[in-house]
Amino acid sequence: MTAQDFATAMRPEPAEIVDKRAFGADLYAFRLRLLEPGARERFAFQPGQFNMVYAPGVGEVAISISSDPDDFDLEHTIRIVGRTTQVIEAMEPGDVLGLRGPYGRGWPLAEAHGRNLLIVTGGLGCAPVSGAIDYVFRRRASYGHVTILHGVKKSSDLVHRARFLEWRRQPDTTVLLTADQPDRAWRDRSGVVTELFEEVELDPARTVVLMCGPEVMMRYAIRILRARGVSDDDLYVSLERNMKCAVGWCGHCQLGPEFVCKDGPIFSVRRLGRLLQVHGL
Repeated sequence: MTAQDFATAMRPEPAEIVDKRAFGADLYAFRLRLLEPGARERFAFQPGQFNMVYAPGVGEVAISISSDPDDFDLEHTIRIVGRTTQVIEAMEPGDVLGLRGPYGRGWPLAEAHGRNLLIVTGGLGCAPVSGAIDYVFRRRASYGHVTILHGVKKSSDLVHRARFLEWRRQPDTTVLLTADQPDRAWRDRSGVVTELFEEVELDPARTVVLMCGPEVMMRYAIRILRARGVSDDDLYVSLERNMKCAVGWCGHCQLGPEFVCKDGPIFSVRRLGRLLQVHGL
């Protein structure tokens, strides 16, 4: 990449906020519409890829694209955790942000055609995989049985309950929810998400696994699924690191020989090898 190519790649495109929805105190979904003619075609993406979202004069953050690739607008689910996202939180429909992307590798949804999907998520949002789930259900005949396992720490952390209920109504689909610390109103399972594997029938030769959430959860899940015969080639995880440039130049997101921004954020466990098992890496 030449210096001129790099400068072009780092230039954000203007995008107007056309919708903003809150999910709890610190989680928002923003729908963004690119303003330049022809820009949307340049932002063709696969579920699992991300954009750099730029707050003018403040900075930018890496955010997964949670909408369907066929949608004209781009949706990003943003958790408010730092200075840049605090500025974005204060913005409303009609305000303009900057976008550059899309970056990274997406989920292997084309390769999974005709196979069962086991989707394992943990935490508040799991936007990296929610777009993939919607993608699958819009193309339901292309996939086998879909199993979605989602775990939260507290009952109040389940911010997308309506979405899970909608997915549960889909044909040939199983959705199981669990909470580590359920309250009295909680009607689903109790415990950690990996305990739900005991309730799941699994044909390892026909199953592709998509996972996102805390890495400690994913490490335990990988051990269990390997023991049940799932190949590392069919286990995929979404990783988060401190992504700054998004094109593999700055090195902030380096994971051993890999760069999460351009080699991920979706990795097969086969490709990661032992890297995911190294504490603190």
